[in-house]
Amino acid sequence: MRLSLAASARFLSAIVLISVTLQVGLARERGPRVDVVCPAPPIPVKVEDKQGLVYELQVTNFDTVPLTLKKLQVFADTDKSPPLKTISDAALSAIMTEAGTITGGKDSQTIGPAKRAVVFLWVEIGSDQRIPASLSHRMVFVAGTPGEESAAAETTLEDFPVAVSQDAVPLLTPPFAGGVWAAGDGPSNDSGHRRSIAAIDGHIHSPERFAIDWVKVGPNGDSHNGTSRNENWWGYGEPILSVADGEVTQIVDGIPENTPRVLPKPVTLDNIAGNYVIVRIASDRYATFAHLQPGSIKVRLHDHVRRGDVLGRLGNSGNATGPHLHFQVTDGNSVLQSEGVPFIFDKFTYLGPGSDYEVDKHPSIPRERSIPGDNDVVEFPPAKK
Repeated sequence: MRLSLAASARFLSAIVLISVTLQVGLARERGPRVDVVCPAPPIPVKVEDKQGLVYELQVTNFDTVPLTLKKLQVFADTDKSPPLKTISDAALSAIMTEAGTITGGKDSQTIGPAKRAVVFLWVEIGSDQRIPASLSHRMVFVAGTPGEESAAAETTLEDFPVAVSQDAVPLLTPPFAGGVWAAGDGPSNDSGHRRSIAAIDGHIHSPERFAIDWVKVGPNGDSHNGTSRNENWWGYGEPILSVADGEVTQIVDGIPENTPRVLPKPVTLDNIAGNYVIVRIASDRYATFAHLQPGSIKVRLHDHVRRGDVLGRLGNSGNATGPHLHFQVTDGNSVLQSEGVPFIFDKFTYLGPGSDYEVDKHPSIPRERSIPGDNDVVEFPPAKK
């Protein structure tokens, strides 16, 4: 078969186009051999007096050599100037943890072949800045064993996108009738709750992303007046109140209380939260009240409760070494198999950090529509009758 001159020209033109396309494709740099996942989009929330976005990036190394994350930049939307946050060196190492470990260690920026690291991000948004609709990320990696010459080649992952959630943050009343309380292990980027990841039934979750261990502060400026008995803790037996209107969706009762400073043996998925109540306060928002006294729970499954109703009493059951209330809000009806989401309180007074709190000498700073930070001592107004 013969081609006409016009057809021949079109045929040759197609070959040239394919050739150019292949050359362009071959010219593209491969980039780092990583899989990056953001398991839960950040929801803007005010922690203490700063607006922030809290989320994680899970980075899996699919290369045959170690990869070291040298620098991470976070940008608002697609705007590259300036970045919202730039993290490198020791600061980056401090927020990276290899999967299966509790805290980062030496060379925690380095991800071994077939290993996964979790990058815990806490991005503050200035009061004069708008909340972005999305975030983009620039991640610079170095391939090879750190310190060796082979580690000189850099590869960059550009524009990894993360949507910013527009979900409303629940406005809650305190889970107790006022008083002075310490927000133990409260929201911060390096608290134990923040770094807790639960792997159950083939999935991982971060239910404690914003969890707080509430400990009552007594007239001596401490959480207790002796440690031998649960009754020595100022908060022991305190009525625990519903933080919003809702429906009771889970109850566990009958787990015995611990001797102070002694954990149950063993701690299991069934007893880790001790005696607890979960209240559904919105379509996909669930408030958990854990470590309650056995036999103190006043509600039944599917009861409809009102804000301020008594649910039970503060105790020392489950994975607890002293009386306190573990409180969290999640997107699912489970203590562990759900994602932790932020919440705020209408009003409270910040009295300073728990590490140097003194009854007669402390700041007194009013805060509104915010959540206390890690180890903050705060005072809530008395509950309205």
